Amino acid sequence: MLGTLSVRFDPNAERMAFESALDANAPLIVANMLKLPPYPRTLMLAREYVTLPHEEDLEEVRATARRAAALGIKTELLRITSRRPLTSLIELIEERRAGLVVLGPDVRRTPRWQLWLAARRVRRQADCLVWIAPDG
Repeated sequence: MLGTLSVRFDPNAERMAFESALDANAPLIVANMLKLPPYPRTLMLAREYVTLPHEEDLEEVRATARRAAALGIKTELLRITSRRPLTSLIELIEERRAGLVVLGPDVRRTPRWQLWLAARRVRRQADCLVWIAPDG
């Protein structure tokens, strides 16, 4: 599984996820976790229209999924909107029984504190191998 937090992937994370999927001959889940904004009208709208284009790197995340598929990796792209995106990521890891999670948001587009908290939580709660971008 290759996960991000509303931003494009770090190139090292992408490479690690692709190589691991190819080596294991396993499918790859590309998960883009989005925070559901606490706006008053949020619950009335369809969730796919709640996040504005400037709030995520959707096309870049899709490009990562296309590159994986072009390498022959069975790829599933998920765009999950939640009030608690990290909780949703942990639930997805458990539900899909991931063997490896590559948490790879681009460090140039993610606040250090956010990546640190995400990495800490995923390492503590995921019941699988975890690789955190950019250095593992």
